[in-house]
Amino acid sequence: MKKLFAIAMLFTFFLTSSFTLNKNATLNPEADIVDLAVQTEFLSTLVAAVKAGDLVGVLKGDGPFTVFAPTNDAFAKLPAGTVENLLKPENKAQLVAVLTYHVVPGKVYSKDLKNGMKAKTAQGSEVTITLKDGKAMVNNATVTVADIEASNGVVHVIDTVILPKM
Repeated sequence: MKKLFAIAMLFTFFLTSSFTLNKNATLNPEADIVDLAVQTEFLSTLVAAVKAGDLVGVLKGDGPFTVFAPTNDAFAKLPAGTVENLLKPENKAQLVAVLTYHVVPGKVYSKDLKNGMKAKTAQGSEVTITLKDGKAMVNNATVTVADIEASNGVVHVIDTVILPKM
């Protein structure tokens, strides 16, 4: 019974710590951004979108890239049918615009962020960084896990899909 309790406590610790800002977070720094996302169940919608947008090769490239990675729950917050529509072949340009809006060229770590900072995305528009109460936000999305090192960049997990003006 004590072993079961200890395992449950360890599981709870790892689960809760994985959803907080972690200035030294690493998963597998030898893996590239795509491989990290594929290994992470709660990013499966993002992986499907990257595949549908034919961006796998780009995000497996040399980079470096900073990716603000929305979770499955973030995609679920979008209006009903949005994800399904974006994944249709005829909407590929729109999907690519949304996905590349989540990518900033270069490596930007949480320690580099400043309140009010603007960053130009691969899509061409800017995102705004806000720092408040120990939390970083990218536009209206909160960073839930920061500084996940990849071989070709860094990933910050966010709780909301950020959308460029179209």
